[in-house]
Amino acid sequence: MTILSHKQRYIPHEVITREKSVELANAGEQLQVIVRRYKISRSSLWRWRKRYDGTRDSLIDQSHRPKSRHPNAHSDIELKWISDLRRRNPHHSYLELWVKLKRTKGYRRHPVSLYRILVKDFHYKKKPLVKYKPQPYDTPVHIGEKWQMDTKYVPKACKSSKTPSDKKFYQYTVIDEADRKRFLYWYDDISTNNTVDFLIRAIDYFGYLPKIIQTDNGFEYTCTSRKNRAKEHPLDTLCKKLGITHQLIRPRTPRHNGKVERSHRNDNQRFYQYLTFYDLDDLRIQGARYLKRSNDMPMSVLYYKTPSEVETEQLATL
Repeated sequence: MTILSHKQRYIPHEVITREKSVELANAGEQLQVIVRRYKISRSSLWRWRKRYDGTRDSLIDQSHRPKSRHPNAHSDIELKWISDLRRRNPHHSYLELWVKLKRTKGYRRHPVSLYRILVKDFHYKKKPLVKYKPQPYDTPVHIGEKWQMDTKYVPKACKSSKTPSDKKFYQYTVIDEADRKRFLYWYDDISTNNTVDFLIRAIDYFGYLPKIIQTDNGFEYTCTSRKNRAKEHPLDTLCKKLGITHQLIRPRTPRHNGKVERSHRNDNQRFYQYLTFYDLDDLRIQGARYLKRSNDMPMSVLYYKTPSEVETEQLATL
């Protein structure tokens, strides 16, 4: 859908068209005929007739700018304050200018009002936002190089009427970046003990140890509070014991864990959209079936091979 600007929507009629329509109306021609012939509105025709004094210049559009200033517009003294402050501080943002005006001159207008007047009369330009540009990412070629781990909340809509409404369930996910093979397991709580238990189960499921495990900065993966920051997280303790490097992504950047995040979106579309479970055991049984289906599903990024096939091929070459 094409959105037209105000200038594109308002296409004024030519002066000669206005003059001809007014002359026909003054000569006694029916208004309905004039409106259809020149494709104009009756209100426009009446307005032109009122302005017409026999000359073509009287039908030319005049400026639409108000003849008097709005009563709530900036006063001359306020404009002088802004001009002086802007001249002395040319690199300040409009919020900094607003604070200084408020503290030194008693300026009482909203910051947005100041921003409008700066753009309109003082050629103020706000710095454009720098858009994020995806950086090249080296995906490991061999399995076991790097795993991504994350936690997902199981949607409430999947619970049956027999499941307590206040009960929450969570999906732990780990994915191998090389072959996209995943391991999923479900818990009724997020805790450090469940995280350690899940990693042990994941290692047993894959049959090998990864070199790196990448997670976000959630409390189930690292000590985030100031009190516990000096302590060692149980997950870090287990990783050190097994010789695994625990790597944290930058805070508030889930795209750095993009492979596991994308797999969670696929879970919503392929699994949770059709799921109904009664309790945790039922959820784990249905989830195990979906996990097998997920790992046996061809993927275009793997050249239409399944994660299980890629893993089998790489294990055969070791």
